[in-house]
Amino acid sequence: MTGSDKKNRYYQGPVSDHFDGRRFFNPGGIAPGNAFDLLRWQLGGGRVRWPNPVISAFPPARPDRHVFGEQMRVTMVGHASMLVQIAGLNILTDPVWSERVSPFRSFGPKRVVAPGIRFEDLPHIDLVLVTHNHYDHLDLETLARLHQAHQPRIVTPLGNDTIIRRAVPNADMSVVDWGDRIGVKAGVTIDVEPCHHWSARGMGDRRMALWAAFVLTTSSGRIYHIGDTGFHDGINYEAAARKHGGFRLAILPFGAYEPRWFMKGQHQNPEEAVKGMKLCNAAYVAGHHFATFQLTDEGIDEPIHALDAALKAEGVEPDRFRPLRAGEVFDVPVV
Repeated sequence: MTGSDKKNRYYQGPVSDHFDGRRFFNPGGIAPGNAFDLLRWQLGGGRVRWPNPVISAFPPARPDRHVFGEQMRVTMVGHASMLVQIAGLNILTDPVWSERVSPFRSFGPKRVVAPGIRFEDLPHIDLVLVTHNHYDHLDLETLARLHQAHQPRIVTPLGNDTIIRRAVPNADMSVVDWGDRIGVKAGVTIDVEPCHHWSARGMGDRRMALWAAFVLTTSSGRIYHIGDTGFHDGINYEAAARKHGGFRLAILPFGAYEPRWFMKGQHQNPEEAVKGMKLCNAAYVAGHHFATFQLTDEGIDEPIHALDAALKAEGVEPDRFRPLRAGEVFDVPVV
């Protein structure tokens, strides 16, 4: 191992309960699979072929410039990219407008459905939340476009700022750790909470940048946004409910989960997502992380069918957990 291999290339900071001085980790959690596990999965067969292209049932949305008062609106772009409008703020989560989520332009998972909002139809973007550095969540090309067009404030966990500044050196960035709280504007705060995941952009930087969930608190209610997570026995959901008391909306992933032996530690399945909804005391859920990029083995509609079964099993009304398709707009009811 060379000296450069021993050094964290993105972040240098004190040891903590989730950072060992070189790598971040999930306390008491499941480590990501190794190269042999990846090869076993890739050679194991079982991947269901997706249709391509897919035409969304919803036309591309043309969002209002702002929403105010008690309104809380989520518009699906695709995968984990959503426009959240609340308290006069326009917020993008893990924005990706690129055709592929890959380090390569001509190889890797390709978008099967067009973005649910055309980039040129975006309202002025105030804030961008980047949860971690996997390519389906941190897209440098899109962040550079957003900076040129909107110059938003970017909030992201430790180490991801190093990556983002390679493409957007002058970005307005807030770099945060689990447990931090930052102000956005009067009456609006963001709490940074743990989720069970990992990070990497290549072969030699595994877990060198942190991953996180965000809690947005406003006079119109609280939003719990998770970009990616394994269920982790519900530990983080229960902690979020104890700390924040519940949520008007949780934005939860429920796709990209097969095969379970490989994905369990990093991607929850629909059954786990519904359990998480109940554990964190969320009145409504905007479901994401499905039907845009094929990252795993399950068919394109399998998460929807599994979600329907999970909602019935848990006694949750279907309109409380909305799996959002590209272009779909969800006006979250007032609780």
